[in-house]
Amino acid sequence: MSRRIGGLSGRARTTALIIASALFMEQLDSTVLTTALPTMARSFGVDPLHMSAALTSYLVGLAVFIPASGRLADRLGSRSVFRAAIALFLLGSVLCAQAPNLPFLVTARLLQGAGGAMMVPVGRLVLLRTVSKSELVSATFWMLLPATIGPLCGPIVGGFLTTYLSWRWIFYINVPVGLLGMALTTRFIPQLRETVRSAFDLRGAVLSGTSLACLIFGLESASLGTGALGRTLAILGVGFLSALLYSLHARVARDPILDFGLMRIATFRLSVLAGSLTRIAAGAAPFLIPSMLQLGFGMSAAQSGLITFTAPLGGLSMRFWARGVLRRHGFRSAMTANGAIGAILMLVCAALRPGWPFWAISGVLFLIGMAQALQFTAYNTIAYADVPTAQLSAATSFYATFQQMTLTLGICIAVASMAIARAASGRDRLDLTDFSVGFLTVGALALFAAPVASRLASDAGSELSGHGKAPAS
Repeated sequence: MSRRIGGLSGRARTTALIIASALFMEQLDSTVLTTALPTMARSFGVDPLHMSAALTSYLVGLAVFIPASGRLADRLGSRSVFRAAIALFLLGSVLCAQAPNLPFLVTARLLQGAGGAMMVPVGRLVLLRTVSKSELVSATFWMLLPATIGPLCGPIVGGFLTTYLSWRWIFYINVPVGLLGMALTTRFIPQLRETVRSAFDLRGAVLSGTSLACLIFGLESASLGTGALGRTLAILGVGFLSALLYSLHARVARDPILDFGLMRIATFRLSVLAGSLTRIAAGAAPFLIPSMLQLGFGMSAAQSGLITFTAPLGGLSMRFWARGVLRRHGFRSAMTANGAIGAILMLVCAALRPGWPFWAISGVLFLIGMAQALQFTAYNTIAYADVPTAQLSAATSFYATFQQMTLTLGICIAVASMAIARAASGRDRLDLTDFSVGFLTVGALALFAAPVASRLASDAGSELSGHGKAPAS
């Protein structure tokens, strides 16, 4: 019998930690990049707001390719797809490091996104299929623990590399982590396949991919005010038309690539809706905070990294308490109260100014990290509480697609609100007021997550959290 530690068997914990190595690489890459964006803008000679394309292009790659990830894993095997995804992510990382301009970087980030699209949901699918429901909260904790360390290290590592070496090194550091992940995947990750496989929904994949790509790129163009208005409207029009055609296709398709029928499951539906509102703020924060500290406060990349790392430090501390909080209060109460607290903390960021003491700024970011860690642990667990085993593949793809869409939307909303504020004031350069507008906008939207979460049943997810049950003697 395998040894159990922290509520998990040794094999389940090993699987969770290997999956987490890929999440670590992805999260490290994202947080390192956000710290370096102002420096990269100067290197490429572009407006700092335009560097948001480096973030959204990656999310486009995720959103477009995630729907197919679960089906590919079912057909080709989880180990093969997971290992190939890491390799593709590494190739994109090396190309990013060689980028001579912003368009090249955006293209390379799309390639990274394609790798991440298969890496994250397939990893989560492996976990869901190899652990029992009673182990799921603990397994999610172990999976997200190294993924929390990535954002913890990212701001400091990114600030140091950008200030003292070159921003290009922030992409090369993915290579050793990725190679280790590929080796461990080959050794430990099981080759899971569905014995009864449905036909691949190629038409649905093309329509959904076209819709997601056009909508995200159209929103990005609209938020920055770049390109001709007619072209932006045309891109958005194609996106909406493709979405309409996909909705018609999904009604008659036997196994649609994005199954909206999953939204009939209450716990899944409310996790998607409430999570989308929270992720708008979470998606904007990595762009807003480092940029504000460097462009608004006048800090170097290294100095801003020393402050912003406190947010993932708060997230790391919450990982050790999340299971107890959910067990004591249940998913509904914890998600409702914590969702409101997290949104209010984002609104507080609008008041941050250079005159604030270091400990006060760091304290706000620390609390934001705690709130987001608890909220996303809850969202990522309750979403699958009532999903039948046969639909787990479709559910992970659907959930991850909307997760990336709303993270992208958060960046676009923040950039658009800042661009409008700057244009209204008649200034050519960003001011602290513009960042305040960005925080107020996304924080206000995140406030709506609390009433959505409150619609969960009081005993929702009790089998996962243990809420309402007497502790084992």
